[in-house]
Amino acid sequence: MSIKEHPDYNYESKWLSYMLDFARKYHEELMLKKALIDKKVDYTTKHINADASQDYIELMISTQFQASLEKKLEKIADAKEKPYFARVDFKENEALESEKIYIGKMSFIDDENKRVLVVDWRAPIANLYYEERLGSAKYSCVDGIINGEITLKRQYSIEDGNLINMFDIDITTNDEFLQAFLGASADNRLKEIVSTIQVEQNRIIRADMWKPLIVQGAAGSGKTTIALHRIAYLIYTYEKEFLPENFMIIAPSKFFLNYISEVLPELGVDKVKQTTFEEFAFDVLEKRYKLIDLNFKLSSIVELRSKNKDVENIIKSSEFKSSMYFKNAIDEYLKEIEENFIPKEDFKIANIVVYSYDEIQYLFINEYKDLPYLKRVDEIKKHLSNRLKLKVEEIINNIQTECDKKVILVKRKIEDSDERRKIISGLINKKDELIERVKASSKTAVKSYISKIKPLKVEQYYDCFMDSPKLYNLANSYADGLIEIIKSNHNKNKAQKVYEIEDLAALVYIKYVVFGMSEKIRVKHIVIDEAQDFSVFQLLMLKSIIKDSSFTILGDLAQGIHSYRGIKDWDEVSNIVFKDRCNLLTLEESYRTTIEIMNEANKVLRKINNPKLIPAKPVIRHGEDVKYEGYSSIEDIVKDIDKTVNELKIEGFKSFAVITKTLDECFRLNEIFSNSDNKPYILTGKEDEYRGGFVMLPSYLAKGLEFDAVFISNANDELYKDDELDAKLLYVAMTRPLHVLKIYYTDKITPLLKL
Repeated sequence: MSIKEHPDYNYESKWLSYMLDFARKYHEELMLKKALIDKKVDYTTKHINADASQDYIELMISTQFQASLEKKLEKIADAKEKPYFARVDFKENEALESEKIYIGKMSFIDDENKRVLVVDWRAPIANLYYEERLGSAKYSCVDGIINGEITLKRQYSIEDGNLINMFDIDITTNDEFLQAFLGASADNRLKEIVSTIQVEQNRIIRADMWKPLIVQGAAGSGKTTIALHRIAYLIYTYEKEFLPENFMIIAPSKFFLNYISEVLPELGVDKVKQTTFEEFAFDVLEKRYKLIDLNFKLSSIVELRSKNKDVENIIKSSEFKSSMYFKNAIDEYLKEIEENFIPKEDFKIANIVVYSYDEIQYLFINEYKDLPYLKRVDEIKKHLSNRLKLKVEEIINNIQTECDKKVILVKRKIEDSDERRKIISGLINKKDELIERVKASSKTAVKSYISKIKPLKVEQYYDCFMDSPKLYNLANSYADGLIEIIKSNHNKNKAQKVYEIEDLAALVYIKYVVFGMSEKIRVKHIVIDEAQDFSVFQLLMLKSIIKDSSFTILGDLAQGIHSYRGIKDWDEVSNIVFKDRCNLLTLEESYRTTIEIMNEANKVLRKINNPKLIPAKPVIRHGEDVKYEGYSSIEDIVKDIDKTVNELKIEGFKSFAVITKTLDECFRLNEIFSNSDNKPYILTGKEDEYRGGFVMLPSYLAKGLEFDAVFISNANDELYKDDELDAKLLYVAMTRPLHVLKIYYTDKITPLLKL
């Protein structure tokens, strides 16, 4: 049926015209206000009276208003061409008629008539669209639970202010609308999905902020997008309590942050801290360390395994340094540091004990045990100063009393004479000198005592720990000969002044326990994406150092290619990090790729035979079968890729990826591509920006990315063996395409893909 044949077409066209006109007028009003405030700020800045505090106050208020207008103008830039994307007609119980609720990326309010024209997608009432079906329905808001009936749910496709299509639906998104959304080509940035959020995704987005949330999401389930929408929702919901700066997302790389960079601005959100774990660690450490490439170890493992070389030592070392065994060893070491932090001597003045060592040690170990060591010292300084003041007064009084006694005794024994006066004068002078010495020494006594506390630098503590007997015993109980491997690697890295990613959690943890956190870090909610590549130690460290923060943790165990140092079971995170006080939700539906592609990828995943690895459930969209092409040479494979890219470009596809197993393989193929019509650029993981188009990258860098078409360059039995790591790498590669997947191989195809 043509959209013009829809019975409500005329009404909806008129309403859209009205809203477009309203939005444009609102935009013009904001532009006018902005021009006036810009002029005022400019004038005030140039003519401010340095002696008039009122001028500064007015300038500050004007500047804040200016920033607010800029933010509103950014939000309306997109909304004025597409003011809403859905409508729900809801009749509250006892109400006489239904209310038409239009839903958009921002709210529009007619102040003159006191009427809400469009509600923000994050508003409580918008839950009717995302979670409820036609018929009896309810939503929760500040006034409690509102019951009623949904009589209509409608979706709109609006482009450049034109009503292209509309769908009357029951569930969140009808197949036709969702297929159109999912069938679009991928480009160089992730996009917002407010119009197509599914029920299970919505529940994650709107979950309680203060209960830790772990999301196991299959490949293509929208984990990253959901994470960003959750931040946008929480900022909207808690805008009176928190600033956007109080929210932080930790992503796997700067390159990945660039890939997701447009989503939050599209949702009208700015100033959220977007960082990587290593950058956050450097912020906490207040120092930058040279770090070995994050993918170096994995690429070394992959390369060596491809050459049938033993990598067990590399894996065991990383596994141990990421484990709770390692964290417990650090705790034991820090306990020794704690026991010996305070100098083993009394705090004295004039040889009089003001505070005994035992008293000071008790304060340090027990009274202030919840504080970092140096913060405890600050508290102890207060104790020493306060008691010293009292003690000085007592000592001075005692000196005065002793002097008075001696003077009286002299007066009794000696008649008034020059000699007696000389003796008394000498006693008084001696008393005055003694009091002055007591007063002088009291001024520096605390500082002198505290100066004997000499903390090492964080990296020095870590070096000492790596030589500690406790680590030696624990490492050798973990695996024979492991301590020699760990120490050898550490000493080699120390000589080169570099650290591994596994070292950062330990360094940050030591910094926190000994020195404390900088007040500049004021995070209240942390979202961690690709969390399967974190260790439990890393997560526990984050939970420890930012005590008042809440967490949203998203990942996919099936894509845990760093599982030698990462998470193997979400229950472990729940038990150890959050003491079983968290929600664990699962996203099984995959929206990225076609049913045909996902079914093939799931065959590889099942080869691992691990019940914790949940296969993705492809939804809705069918496409071409996965194509397997066997060739006698890599040169022939490159020719076919080049030809296929040309064909797909004609069909309208825009983004393509050749996924190799290793980076070395990328460089070898790059030489062969040099004479092709289409030459991909190589992603090494060090890029700060993702340009889109035609790329070539190793399998371990592909996580989180998506492309119209993917070409797996060589899935033969030498490169991809029948084991867990190779299966995960192949699974990651196979779940990147939206539309087309071609798998090439020379000689024999991998046993993971037996045809």
